[in-house]
Amino acid sequence: MYITANFDAGNIDVISLEDKKDIQLAIRPDVGGEFFQWFNFRLSGQIGEQYVLNILNAGEASYLEGWENYQAVASYDRQHWFRLPTSYKNGVLTIMAELAYETIQIAYFAPYSYERHQDLLAAVQMHPLVSVEHLGETLDKRDLTLVKIGDGDSSTDVNKRNIWITARQHPGETMAEWLVEGLIDSLLDSDNANSRLLLDKANFYIVPNMNPDGSVRGHLRTNAVGTNLNREWSNPSLEKSPEVFHVINKMEETGVDLFYDVHGDEALPYVFLAGSQGTPSYSERLAGLRDTFSEVLKLASADFQSEFGYDVDAPGAANMTLATNWVAEHFDCLANTLEMPFKDNDNVPDSARGWSPERSAKLGEASLIAMLAVVDDLR
Repeated sequence: MYITANFDAGNIDVISLEDKKDIQLAIRPDVGGEFFQWFNFRLSGQIGEQYVLNILNAGEASYLEGWENYQAVASYDRQHWFRLPTSYKNGVLTIMAELAYETIQIAYFAPYSYERHQDLLAAVQMHPLVSVEHLGETLDKRDLTLVKIGDGDSSTDVNKRNIWITARQHPGETMAEWLVEGLIDSLLDSDNANSRLLLDKANFYIVPNMNPDGSVRGHLRTNAVGTNLNREWSNPSLEKSPEVFHVINKMEETGVDLFYDVHGDEALPYVFLAGSQGTPSYSERLAGLRDTFSEVLKLASADFQSEFGYDVDAPGAANMTLATNWVAEHFDCLANTLEMPFKDNDNVPDSARGWSPERSAKLGEASLIAMLAVVDDLR
């Protein structure tokens, strides 16, 4: 029996392997120690044997509600992910794994590897409407990359809108990059009439991974120095949050007419939007755009709903360090945070796989339909 997390986005500490019915593990916190919940490791053992894995520090994790009705994900081929029987009691998360093959990978959610991220960038650059731009370096000297999709800057066409999409400010929220992959695939599909019409009306600026350092390090929520990027938008710095600093600089060049910041939520078993209702300049125009976007997304995807979500900020009470609030206020534009579950979607449950990379990708395609519904009215 052997357990390793010595790979891209790996995270687990082995405490004891003495008993296959009581394997003792611990999640390694992000740099700074404030956040942890993401785990990702490989177990090698005997085919047909059942292994009981106990994560002993789960009761100290960042979001304890995230363990309620949660099932860990697993894969033998790292392509197809399914759920394992999982329970949480007395501060311990227990995962049961009966091996059909010698090695199984077990994670908090299906990983989106840094290598797959590089493959995505390499593949899309071959499309004639795509350019891939280096925005700057992260603190670990990785590339922060922008995917631009469109036939020219809107400065040459005053009627063309600029749509910005960011994902994985919180690196453990891998469903966000799965959504972006699906969205880009649909946007570049020449047989997709919705996408063709949308590209006639808008240029897209997409950052598939805002936090490559945290992603590779196996962090849940922060970058290489323990900074939560989604609390940096009012005052980013090259020392703490170069990722946000570089993205804002590019936004200032292009302007923003619609902003879509993609995330995952540990606790809530639903897909939902969090908007900018609490920003100082929130208006009837923005409220109308948000309502239209939400209603069309409900029609485009049965996975999306608007009944459950975060409490709405009171007028003027928004946290302006968050991306959605800062961008909405600074550019007077429609801005939403999209949240997807780590668990299952209780409205349309799937007991075998729960929320999955495939459903995330389909939601990306559906998001384009909602964008098409509002693009003519953004300004």
